Amino acid sequence: MIPKKDGHPHGHETLRARGFRLTEPRRLILDVVRATDVHPTAAFVYRRVRKKLPRVSLATVYRNLRMLAAEGFLAERADAAGMRFDGNTLPHDHFTCLACGRLYDVPARADRAVRARVATRTGFEILNHRAEFYGRCGACRRQTGRSPVKGQRRS
Repeated sequence: MIPKKDGHPHGHETLRARGFRLTEPRRLILDVVRATDVHPTAAFVYRRVRKKLPRVSLATVYRNLRMLAAEGFLAERADAAGMRFDGNTLPHDHFTCLACGRLYDVPARADRAVRARVATRTGFEILNHRAEFYGRCGACRRQTGRSPVKGQRRS
């Protein structure tokens, strides 16, 4: 997994420098997403922000999450639960646990050979890529002791 870093490439100062007002809801929304590694949904962020700003609306949270993602302060990702937001905007891949649904950051592999082969075979100009891994996290594996294939024991 990727450890959290204190210095973030797009901090509050950068928001102001780009001409965006740093409103209390916007600051809290950004802080909530960056303070967790669970890749929260808008509903999760809304519940957390409401603890400090009870009058904030869900529409305000959605609008600010979308704006912060569009401006590169957060990353947006779609999954079965809907849109999720990632405070880690540095290059990385993801692992999704099929048992508990948790999404984890994993270091990106810069596999130039694979990109070159795909580009050669397809004629595509590949500018970027990401990998998605699926399986069971350590906690879920310890709970059942079974592999993802039904009835097959781990070795």
